[in-house]
Parts: sequence; C-alpha cells; structure tokens
Amino acid sequence: MSVTAAFDAVAGSYDQARRRLVPRFDDFYGTAVEVAAVPLRAALAAGRTPEVLDLGAGTGLLSLLLTAALPGVRVTLLDGAPRMLAVAADALAARGVPHRTVVADLADPLPADRYDAVVSALAVHHLDDDGKRALYRRAAEALRPGGVFVNAEQVAGPTPALDRRYDEVWVAQATGLGSDDAELAAARERMRHDRPAPVDAQCRWLAEAGLVDVDCFFKAWRFAVFGGTRPPT
Repeated sequence: MSVTAAFDAVAGSYDQARRRLVPRFDDFYGTAVEVAAVPLRAALAAGRTPEVLDLGAGTGLLSLLLTAALPGVRVTLLDGAPRMLAVAADALAARGVPHRTVVADLADPLPADRYDAVVSALAVHHLDDDGKRALYRRAAEALRPGGVFVNAEQVAGPTPALDRRYDEVWVAQATGLGSDDAELAAARERMRHDRPAPVDAQCRWLAEAGLVDVDCFFKAWRFAVFGGTRPPT
C-alpha cells in the first residue's frame, strides 16, 4: 500500500488517535503554532490577510489549531491524500476559515504563490533525504521576505542506539496515554513509509536553503519542531 493510500484509509479516524500517539501533543503543536504566528500577526497588524501553506496537511489538524489561535488567516492545504483533504476542508468550512485544497505530492512543485508561513506536521519524514532538501529549498522560495517555515516532525535519533531508545520511549508513552496493541500496530504499518532524519541535519539543510535564524524550538525524543526565516529584503 502506498503512503497516500495508507493515510486515505484512515482519514475518518486519524485525528482521534493523535493525542495518544503524539506524546506532549499540546507542546508539540503549540510550539509550531507560536513559531508560525510571528509573521502572521505582523500581516494582520498591517491590515493584510496572512497566507499559510500547509504541506502534507492531512486532515488539517495544524491548520485548524493555527487558525483558531489567529483568526483571519487564509490557508492552502496541500496533500496527496484526497480523502484526508476532504476531512480538512469540511472542518475548516465549518469554522468559516477561508481555504483551498491542492491534491499534490510533496515532491511536486508548490503552488505559485508567496506565503507568510509554510508549515508542516508529521509529513516531511515520508521523503528521503534528497527529497527533504529539495522540499526545503522550494518552501524557502515560497515564503515572503520575513516569512517563516516551521516543521513539526518525527525525527531520527543521531545514533542507532538513540534511535532505538526513541522508539522504546514512544511505545511506553503512547501506551501510557491509552494506545492499545491494535492502534500501535496500525501506526507501525504506516511508519513503514517513514524516512526520518536527525534534527541537526535538517536544520543544516534549512540553512543551506537560504533560511536564517534556524533553530530547533522544541524536542521530546522523536518529536521535534524546527524551522527558520526567509531573510527580509
């Protein structure tokens, strides 16, 4: 089963498991929202509608959190799984959030627009390392000057031993939050498509893509939030 088919198959129930499978859910997503918020608040203060591109948006969870924190933002959601995007569109429409959806793969060209923030959550790790580097370059080019890219991501440990430890901790934490064997097995099946990379390498790739003030803003074992800013002109 392809990665797109794997996620389309669970489109209706995907978000129900997030708080169990993503330990420290609020810190993880909340950090991503706060990093993205700086240029969005600036656009609102200037009387302009902030534009956000959500890469691998899935059911729109990150966009929903972002637009709840910052009403007035317009979002473009890009994903290769149309059923996931349909769930996202319904949820955003119910909240009156202006949006559009784009069915595309993360390896495809991005929409030919400029954004105040390009965001992603738990999606880029499906690309190999060359694909990540290429996407980071395209994301940097899609930003307005002063715009931010933020990736809330599942990452690899910097050594094989630490990567195994990350997995052990994740299982223990998810189980403690209520995940059962069936849910963990389903997550493992989707994770067969994963190609995570360490945080330090990905931050280096963001800097190579031309972003500045690159940093890891949150990290708890395999879950990290990192990003950078397109230099103002």
